Amino acid sequence: MKGTIIKTTGKRYTVKTADGAIIQSRLKGKFRIAGIKSTNPIVVGDKVEIEQESELWMIVKLCKRKNHILRKSVNLSKQTHVIAANIDQAILIVTLENPITTTSFIDRFLVAAQSYGIEVLIIFNKQDIYNRQKMQEQKQLHEIYKKVGYNCISISVLQDDLKDIIAAMRNKVSVIAGHSGVGKSTLINKLQPNLNINTKEISDTHGQGQHTTTFSELYELDFGGSIIDTPGIRGLGLVEIKKQELGDYFCEFLQSKKKCKFHNCIHLNEPDCAVKLELEKGEIAKSRYESYLGMLEEDEKNYRTNDY
Repeated sequence: MKGTIIKTTGKRYTVKTADGAIIQSRLKGKFRIAGIKSTNPIVVGDKVEIEQESELWMIVKLCKRKNHILRKSVNLSKQTHVIAANIDQAILIVTLENPITTTSFIDRFLVAAQSYGIEVLIIFNKQDIYNRQKMQEQKQLHEIYKKVGYNCISISVLQDDLKDIIAAMRNKVSVIAGHSGVGKSTLINKLQPNLNINTKEISDTHGQGQHTTTFSELYELDFGGSIIDTPGIRGLGLVEIKKQELGDYFCEFLQSKKKCKFHNCIHLNEPDCAVKLELEKGEIAKSRYESYLGMLEEDEKNYRTNDY
């Protein structure tokens, strides 16, 4: 029997079959994904085959994935963690306060998604709490990523109408991501009020969100489509991306690269680098280039320490 993983909690997996049945299941034997050192071999969004053995249902096969989004495992540097599979778009929620989302984190997430061909919707949330300076910073970030080509929405999820977000999500499988406290659960509750997902206030001590989502789960939406809620991400280590190809996942770099003197230019110290020229002219955002340099340095470090 075939179905889709809609929830994962430790060693238990909730499967929804084609006829709408909800079945609790476990992995059969030492189940692994071929070629991936993953801490979680089965994730929400996966298509699987299940069989009943006595009173238990077992997952016996993982169907081929359309795509997935991957990051380095926080505690196990040589392993990876799959965030979700078989998705149409990723939604990244960004806040400039309570908590702060850095441009480095934004760019790492965008590169991770771009490397697997996944579209990203960036939602700049919490406009209702920003002063004039923060509003200006948020507008500048909105323009930077809109110019690059990303779909961006600036909003207060608590106070504003969600029609633009609904239009972007309709009839798609979306995965929602961001730091704890940026408003992921709040957004889902407003999109689908009957879910009543728990939310918490920001920690006064650290100015960070407190984890309310401790496992991933897929929710169907009345307006069409579905959303995968994920635990908050504090760090995002990149995997399977080497320095020679990293620049290709920065859309504006890829366009300028065609004019570089050398076809294998990595935009550091090479002569006649079109990317560096566009940076000097202000056509490429300084924050984006700094994120790129940080990722290059991380790749060199991983190479030296043989992390992957």
